[in-house]
Amino acid sequence: MSTGFVAARSRGLLHCGCCGLVLQPAAGAGAPRCPRCDTELHALTPRSVQRTTAFLLTAVALYVPANLLPVMSTNTFLGTESHTLVGGILELWHSGSWELALIVFIASIAVPLLKVAALGLLAWTAHRRSTWRQRDRAALYRLVETVGHWSMLDVFVVVLLVGMVRFGVVANVEAEAGLLAFGGVVVATMLASSAFDPRLIWPEQDDRG
Repeated sequence: MSTGFVAARSRGLLHCGCCGLVLQPAAGAGAPRCPRCDTELHALTPRSVQRTTAFLLTAVALYVPANLLPVMSTNTFLGTESHTLVGGILELWHSGSWELALIVFIASIAVPLLKVAALGLLAWTAHRRSTWRQRDRAALYRLVETVGHWSMLDVFVVVLLVGMVRFGVVANVEAEAGLLAFGGVVVATMLASSAFDPRLIWPEQDDRG
C-alpha cells in the first residue's frame, strides 16, 4: 500500500551519514562526496542486507558456546566451581536474589535472542523489498538501536565482579571462555545493527539491499 511519501533519493538527494548534510550532488562529478566532511555518499549503504546477515549468523554461531561454556569460575579453599550464564541465573534465583537474576536473564538471554530475531526480520523483509508494516518495522529498528546501548551490561557485571573479588588465598574469580563468546555475540549484533540501512524499509524500484 502506498504511503503517500516520496523518498529523498528518488529526487536525487543524498544524506551524509557522518555530518547529516542533505544535498543534491552535481551530475557527472564521479563518486559524490560530502562537501562539508568529504565522506563518500551513497543512496543506500552498500551490501547492507548481506553484511547484516553475515553478522547475525556470526552472533548465532557464538550464542551456543556463550551459553554452554562457563563465563566465570570461583576458586576458594573448598575448590574450584565454574558458572555458566544459565547456571548463574538459577543460582541467583534460588539464593533469593531474583531481581538480579531477572536483570541477568534479560541482559544475557532475552535481549540477544530478541535482537537477532528483530534484525533477522528487518533484513529478510528488506531483501524481499517488502512494504509490510513499514512504520512498525521502523519503530522496531529504533527499539533495537536503543536496546543496543545496554548490550554490554552483562559483560560489564561479570568483569566488574572479577575485578572486585580478589581475596588472595580465600577466594578468587576468573573470567572464562564463555564470557568471550558472549562478548562476541554482543559485538556481532551491534555490527549487524549498524550495517542495516533503515532506508531499505521503504524500497524504491531500483533498490538493491
